[in-house]
Amino acid sequence: MKTELTDEQLAHKEAFRRFVDEEVVPYAREHDLEERLNPAVIDKVIEKGYLGSMIPTKFGGTGMDMVTLGILNEEIGRGCASLRCLLTVHGMLALAILRWGTQQQRTDYLPRLAKGEILGAFALSEPNVGSDAKSVETTAVLDGDEYVLTGTKKWITMGQIADLFLIIAKCEGQPTAFLVERERPGFCTKAMKGLLGTRATMIAELHMDNCRIPKENIIGRVGTGLTHVGLSCLDYGRYTVAWGCVGTAQAAFEASVAYARDRQQFGAPLSDNQLIRKMISEMTVNIKAARQLCYHAGYLKEVGDPDTIMETWVAKYYASTMVTKVTSDAVQIFGGNGCLDQYPVERYFRDAKINEIIEGSTQMHEILIASHIFKTM
Repeated sequence: MKTELTDEQLAHKEAFRRFVDEEVVPYAREHDLEERLNPAVIDKVIEKGYLGSMIPTKFGGTGMDMVTLGILNEEIGRGCASLRCLLTVHGMLALAILRWGTQQQRTDYLPRLAKGEILGAFALSEPNVGSDAKSVETTAVLDGDEYVLTGTKKWITMGQIADLFLIIAKCEGQPTAFLVERERPGFCTKAMKGLLGTRATMIAELHMDNCRIPKENIIGRVGTGLTHVGLSCLDYGRYTVAWGCVGTAQAAFEASVAYARDRQQFGAPLSDNQLIRKMISEMTVNIKAARQLCYHAGYLKEVGDPDTIMETWVAKYYASTMVTKVTSDAVQIFGGNGCLDQYPVERYFRDAKINEIIEGSTQMHEILIASHIFKTM
């Protein structure tokens, strides 16, 4: 496995970090407190072409390799976990169109998604359906030249601002994927507030009441909504979330080191305390380990190795549990200050926990990983 970055990838990493420090970090606290992304920050991301990171250049994207795309998600995650989630769901929708859409769908939507003219979102979860994705209750019925969608989606990241949604609905009793534009009659969204972490992901409920869309808006075929479209999107989502976890952990680590150097207790800096040094050492090792797992999954994706699916499960599982531990230790190092929103580690701690739930919970990943092992050994 090759993990050494090329000169081009190193240059991208430096540019990503500089962008995040200048354009993202200064707004991260505002995003959390106001539970919304500053439109000016989204515009900056669009200007850089980052929303087209996984879209091929022939459709107007930047066509980043999978490792570089991962590094982008790490750096954005280091600055603002909520903003990074935009990259995930926008990319999931674009990926569905790229892999499973018709040529007309690719031509119509991918250039606009790459330029940020429209924002995308992925809608699978429902009030009664989470991990048991095949049991979605939203329905789609063919009526002449249109599909009629009825149902509710919940916890939809960027649902408040997205223009185009990938909706998984039951059609002829089988999960099927559809493209639904925000302006369609019978479609509306309701903002959700009070999230524990990643508060600026602008989640929403989606309501479809006899929402009519052209029959050409189906993605793939009837019955392939999960087995093909959904699972490939979720694989991409897990990969980017894993990288985002590394970024958030890195931010907590850097804040902890700086604080431990400056904070004086008992006449000496915290960094002289052996137990503090133990936590810092564990942070370092765990972050490096998670990053290597992400590099490995990304490399396998880039070369088209089917083992990337399993390795992505492993990377997402480890990175999401790792970031929970790292950010918890960061709060501990900050002590009382770590519980105050004037210090970023409080936000990192809350943001971290969300990653153990989105794109497959920790427990679902344990089931997936163990099942794979017993099938292949």
